[in-house]
Amino acid sequence: MDQYTLTGEYYLHPTPAGAYYAASRPTRDPARNFLQRLLREPETPRLSVPLVQEWMSLSETDALEFIYRLQSSGFIQGLPMPVGVPPDSIEALLHPLLMQLSDEGNAILAEKNGLYLGTAGFAHETSEELAALAADLASVHERHARLLHNNMRLRTDGWGMVNASGYAEIGFWPLYIGSEYFVLIVGGLPRFNQSAFTTLVWSLGVRYGGGPA
Repeated sequence: MDQYTLTGEYYLHPTPAGAYYAASRPTRDPARNFLQRLLREPETPRLSVPLVQEWMSLSETDALEFIYRLQSSGFIQGLPMPVGVPPDSIEALLHPLLMQLSDEGNAILAEKNGLYLGTAGFAHETSEELAALAADLASVHERHARLLHNNMRLRTDGWGMVNASGYAEIGFWPLYIGSEYFVLIVGGLPRFNQSAFTTLVWSLGVRYGGGPA
């Protein structure tokens, strides 16, 4: 894809960075709206100017500039062939995906209300307690969002339990999918910059994002 030009047959898919940007905060901007819309599609759509115009209500020139900015930010990629969201149930998908998101193989996906949907590497009782802790942290985070985002202008929404060296032994990251709120809990070093993270967010987007507009 050349600057301001869409050439050839490409199928639009978020990168791991794009999936993280789409789901990391509830606030909306054009890039996040577009990525959330893309993550509700069960199959990667063909990249074209009319598609961007339809989704974003832009002129042809603005649509080209918009998609170029997303590409330059590393939020989208053009695939040579279409791919579909994994057809498996979310319960079947989560364990192998979650294992890849931690250098220790320890991760949990929890709902905001304190229940967990899937776990890898943690015992059942530990998963239940960490999911409950994630719900408490979500409530604290929402109450202090103005301080964290507006006053301090922090660029992350994750919470961590750190040791004396500043290394997070376990971290909690919110994932906003449509009107739903999940928390990704990772033991050890997170590994979000890979396709497993994109697949996780995409699977949640298709199932909980409200469907294509």
